[in-house]
Amino acid sequence: MPASSIGEVGALLAAAESATGLSCPSCGSFHVAQVLGDNGGVSYVCTACGHSWS
Repeated sequence: MPASSIGEVGALLAAAESATGLSCPSCGSFHVAQVLGDNGGVSYVCTACGHSWS
């Protein structure tokens, strides 16, 4: 992959990460899934390390 394409992908990922604002408090990853809790609340799970929080 040409270096310019890699740079563009990196810029797109950075923009998506800053738009969501969600990062794992444990590992810092932006690979975060939003899930519904037992009582209808919202929780989050890091798909990189498995840490969950609400």
